Amino acid sequence: MSLERTYAMIKPDAVAAGNSGKIIDLIEKHGFRIVAMKKLRITKEQGEAFYAVHKERPFFNSLVTFMTEGPIVALVMEREDAVKQWRDLMGATNPANAAEGTVRKLYATSIERNAAHGSDASETAADETRFFFSSSELL
Repeated sequence: MSLERTYAMIKPDAVAAGNSGKIIDLIEKHGFRIVAMKKLRITKEQGEAFYAVHKERPFFNSLVTFMTEGPIVALVMEREDAVKQWRDLMGATNPANAAEGTVRKLYATSIERNAAHGSDASETAADETRFFFSSSELL
């Protein structure tokens, strides 16, 4: 199996709670190499564009409001089977259903405020990476 990259985001709830460093530590302990990372506050327009796939869903506006309420940490990570490995480490979307030791079990407070985002496929990871990072930022 070859190395794969994935996009990850530490959401505003986890950043505000002071859990960014703990999540990054967990990421590195699980064999990911961080290729790029930055802390930023996304605009309403960026939030709408990033989550455009959910535009017709009833939770779209509240999702955009949540994602723009404070800073996020955007990351690109690398390891074998990175997309699946990060999704496993994040845990179930609903922290009540997440496995022990996962990011969401440890740091999420609800299904809406679930601490982290992860790409669901390599193609999505590439698109989401390009959304937040230029090629010169990928180390």
